[in-house]
Amino acid sequence: MRKILVSNDDGIDSEAFARLAEVAKKFGEVWVVAPCRQFSSMSHAANFWEPLEVWPVDFPVEGVHAYATSGTPSDCVSFGITTAVPGRPDLVFCGINKGYNIASGIQYSATVGAALEAANQKIHTIAFSENHIGNHEVTDEYIERLAAELIDKPLEDNEIWNVNFPGCTLEECKGVKYGCTISQESFFTGSYKEIAKEGDKTIYRVDLVPEWKGTEGTDLAAICDNYISVGKVKNYC
Repeated sequence: MRKILVSNDDGIDSEAFARLAEVAKKFGEVWVVAPCRQFSSMSHAANFWEPLEVWPVDFPVEGVHAYATSGTPSDCVSFGITTAVPGRPDLVFCGINKGYNIASGIQYSATVGAALEAANQKIHTIAFSENHIGNHEVTDEYIERLAAELIDKPLEDNEIWNVNFPGCTLEECKGVKYGCTISQESFFTGSYKEIAKEGDKTIYRVDLVPEWKGTEGTDLAAICDNYISVGKVKNYC
């Protein structure tokens, strides 16, 4: 039986994380190791200087081995591979991320960062993401089938599968686009907006505006056109 490690960046309590663990159970024995809190947009950050706290948790999916940690998503994957899963996992699933991991957003994604940590440790890995709000019909309809396809499709060293599900209804979804490249167009534009002052200190918040235009064949174009985007992401370091 395959041993599967499941991790994320939205935290151990994420509803979407539990959905992915349920899918993973169809393919083997599952360990979940995830941050105790939200760690989105942390990229491949890792903590080498402070002790890592790890504790078992009651998880809503029966039959999985579940742990929360004080670390980043990358820490969670590294701990899972080297320590939590006996003899190392055969597969790593990361997600389901609340928000697309496409175009320029990939460089910030801690879901993709965690997945690349697994790839760096030579584990076959798939990252899954969906629209952060609204409809998840397409994800729930297609995710098991795509996981079954991709767990046996080869990857090069330091490479992962990256799957993004559109937030449209099932009827609006046009299917799956394979081989999507990473869009080089801007995914978001914006600046810092002043929201408050505290003495000499000025407080700003990032004010982002999505730009939903992508060249044909890219991940962004697929999502804009209500396709599931399937492609590869490679760490060139």
